[in-house]
Amino acid sequence: MTADLIDLLAGISPGSRLASVRDQRPQARDNAQLSFEALLEPVEPGTFLLRERYAVATFVSLLHGFAQATAFYADLLTDEDEALVAPVREAAAASATRGPFGNYREPGLTGENTDGLRWQPSDEAIAALGPRLAAALAHTHLLVFRPRESSPAALQSLVDAGWGADDIVTLSHLVAFLSFQLRVAWGLRVLNTDGGTTR
Repeated sequence: MTADLIDLLAGISPGSRLASVRDQRPQARDNAQLSFEALLEPVEPGTFLLRERYAVATFVSLLHGFAQATAFYADLLTDEDEALVAPVREAAAASATRGPFGNYREPGLTGENTDGLRWQPSDEAIAALGPRLAAALAHTHLLVFRPRESSPAALQSLVDAGWGADDIVTLSHLVAFLSFQLRVAWGLRVLNTDGGTTR
């Protein structure tokens, strides 16, 4: 079984004060780790390949600006498909923004609409990543920065790129889990440092 990844990303040592705090919620700790293993280290990845999963994880880590998570997931991606590391980094650099933002469909909420980058991969990025992974990263960007704009048309873009229904659901679960995992690890990392600054 893989070492607890949230502890690893947060820099929490066994027996430390924060380790003891996390031990008070063993079910939450275990469920987060089991989710990581199910989504990123499945015994049978099926048609959602490990290299695609690690590419998405690296991309999400880069979008969040979490260096330790980026290093971890980029290392996994390197082991699976080193040629993808550079184009994933380039895609993240090209799509960097701040959020969340987007437009509400409900008339009563339109006053809360905010605008921002609606990223789509360039022709060069599609050539480097492949159409299937490029579509997955575009959808990932949507879910991270403007989830309120998720729509049947957005899902159709994945279908058009060769994604099946089961893999689309898993991709959405993966992005949601990564956003949770990275935020928890980042928060714990801040608590684990002096003066509220990360090392």
